[in-house]
Amino acid sequence: MENKKIPQPSSITRRQALKYLGFGAVGVAAVAGAGCDFKRVKPAGSNLAEESDQDWRVTTRPDPVTGANISLLAFGCMRLPLVEQGKPEIDEAQALEMIDYAYKHGVNYFDTAWFYHQGLSELFVGKALSRYPRESFYIADKMPGRLVESLAHAKEIFQTQLDKCQTEYFDFYLLHSVGKPEDYTRVYEQYGVLKYLLAEKAKGRIKRLGLSFHGDRKDFTWFLDKHKWDFVMIQANYFDWRDGTGDGEYLYNEVEKRDMPCMIMEPVRGGMLATLNPDARKVLNDADPKRSTASWAVQWIASKPNVLTVLSGMSNMAQVKDNVRTLASNNFHPMTDEEYQTVDKAMVAFQRVKPVPCTECEYCMPCPAGVNIPMVFKHYNQCVSDSNVPDLAAPRDKEFKQKRKAFLASQLGIDSKWRADRCTGCNHCLPLCPQHIPITTKIQEIAALVKALK
Repeated sequence: MENKKIPQPSSITRRQALKYLGFGAVGVAAVAGAGCDFKRVKPAGSNLAEESDQDWRVTTRPDPVTGANISLLAFGCMRLPLVEQGKPEIDEAQALEMIDYAYKHGVNYFDTAWFYHQGLSELFVGKALSRYPRESFYIADKMPGRLVESLAHAKEIFQTQLDKCQTEYFDFYLLHSVGKPEDYTRVYEQYGVLKYLLAEKAKGRIKRLGLSFHGDRKDFTWFLDKHKWDFVMIQANYFDWRDGTGDGEYLYNEVEKRDMPCMIMEPVRGGMLATLNPDARKVLNDADPKRSTASWAVQWIASKPNVLTVLSGMSNMAQVKDNVRTLASNNFHPMTDEEYQTVDKAMVAFQRVKPVPCTECEYCMPCPAGVNIPMVFKHYNQCVSDSNVPDLAAPRDKEFKQKRKAFLASQLGIDSKWRADRCTGCNHCLPLCPQHIPITTKIQEIAALVKALK
């Protein structure tokens, strides 16, 4: 069978990737990371300074499959700092500093994927982690099922990922973003990709095999029953738990029923639960003025006993430090009844004006018409958070004028080639959204509001 060229998420080829990394063959010793003692090692080229604050250290939980101690905070390498907004290139200096701080403070689980930063995340993760002893961290990557055209194609993707990440094995490997049974059946059963991944696991090139789920609740048990997975990754947070769109409580309970460890993605809902709105923030701040808004969401989901680790896609050092402190062994505790009641009260205040439940995953991108969908939603949600979305039916008083000015400044601050008014209604984005957001409708509503306010 002819070996097809991999459709890269950016223009970077495997050959270019290897050149970028400066190696021809991976020379990392295959060391099983299970149960290793996490060492404090300052990597070559690190700019770590001695900390003047308390020596926070992220708590760990044992992997029931192997007994390995996994940090309760996992570093998601999906939203790393950028050289330029709207482009995938990673600000390496800043990102390396963040990785170093997390590693120094006990984070030992790092998560990447083929699509993240249009292919650049895996390259960066390989470069960053190669400075540390391989047995001192756990790395997760994923098979991009929606791109796979054949078994040979999947094999080449997997080897390319190993090369880009500068490793001979993955500690955790996932079937990425499964959701439709027919897609799973075609790729993983008919093409034989699951059988291949299980063979790679038998060889030791995959230590633990699982899946990440982005689909309808009705299909979840179908996926869980297809195989005895080593772990399952779900989206869960206090917004998605009962009243949101993600069915977090149901998904969590189904995983727990099967004695599978649960990995959590989107603990702050793409940043939404880190900002909330003024009324909701006041509830949390009144309860504890020393805490960040985001820390409540991270603590809330980490309190669930079957959660092995909580992935956070951190974009700046402040977020890293806040998450480290929240889940540090000398600070973290499961939420009390009083704390749960505080979060419930904040949610009531938050849902009076609902944001678009976008997590900025960028799976909907690129838009054929040029709309930067995540950016438009981010600007809109910031206005929701700041109570700056004008009501067209409201009196044209001072308050309305202030909200109008702020809302227009936000949306018109986006480059004209990326704005909501470029939407043609083609619906290309709809099947790509793991949150099942009616993207076209929401984008056009925002464009209509901008037009009316202008």
